[in-house]
Amino acid sequence: MILVQYTLIYASVLILVALGGMFSERSGVINLGLEGTMVMGALGGAFVLYALPPSTPAIYVILLTLIVSAVTGMVFSLFLAVAAINFKADQTLVGTAMNMLATAAATVIVKAYNNARSGGANPSAILEYIETRKAFVIKLGGLELSGYMLITVVLLVLACVILYKTRFGLRLQACGEHPQAADSVGINVYKMRYAGVLISGFCGGIGGIIYISAVNSQWDFIYGVAGAGFLALAVMIFGQWKPVKIALAALIFGVFRALADTYAGYDFLVHLVPGEVYKTLPYIISLIVLAFTSKKSRAPKAEGIPYDKGTR
Repeated sequence: MILVQYTLIYASVLILVALGGMFSERSGVINLGLEGTMVMGALGGAFVLYALPPSTPAIYVILLTLIVSAVTGMVFSLFLAVAAINFKADQTLVGTAMNMLATAAATVIVKAYNNARSGGANPSAILEYIETRKAFVIKLGGLELSGYMLITVVLLVLACVILYKTRFGLRLQACGEHPQAADSVGINVYKMRYAGVLISGFCGGIGGIIYISAVNSQWDFIYGVAGAGFLALAVMIFGQWKPVKIALAALIFGVFRALADTYAGYDFLVHLVPGEVYKTLPYIISLIVLAFTSKKSRAPKAEGIPYDKGTR
């Protein structure tokens, strides 16, 4: 039961963040800053969970947490949008810088906040939200699920509809494949790429709060999100930038990520291989999967290439 619970939680995180990366890359912008976006979204949501009293109605806890996490992720993703779209900066370098900035900034902000509240006594980078996180818990028999899973399913369906059944989705894909052709028929490539990056920030921010609150009642921001953003990138590539395939890939990766947290509860697993192997298993699997599938991957043709309106 615990393995299933953790698998679904981690799959939800990976699905949302990978979908965000998919929208950004479908528009033509590589978003390696998903890890940092998760951290900032988690920071915003954690402050909401921390600040709200336990008596707050569950619906308000859920709405406020999701809105603040999503908006924080979107605002942070603007760093990538402005640098990559307006200033045509190297998208890989910008994403890497965002990841480094987010963890450092979150740690400093939380320490400063704790320092101000405690008068300088042990200002660690930890926020606790023991009671308010229960607003997201759904119990089905002996299985304790998170309401985030339902949110993930809804957003997955919306992603499929938006990408394949709407004018916006088709234009977004055109900007990631042939931006000059899209521009020639009146599509504003810059606006579409901004939209793709902002959607990635929206999904990444929610993915961050899911990661830190679905299982934990407190979080130390020094550790960030432990590479979950990079695992989501692997899921996106393995899923071929397609929502349904991304969801299936996320479930596979979610199993191995869940094993890293639950192996101690199974005696046969403890004696089978050392615990350190389970902790590194998700990352080993991601390397193996990418090594065998990356050659067959078909990324959007114009991803990572700054768009110049004067080029034809």
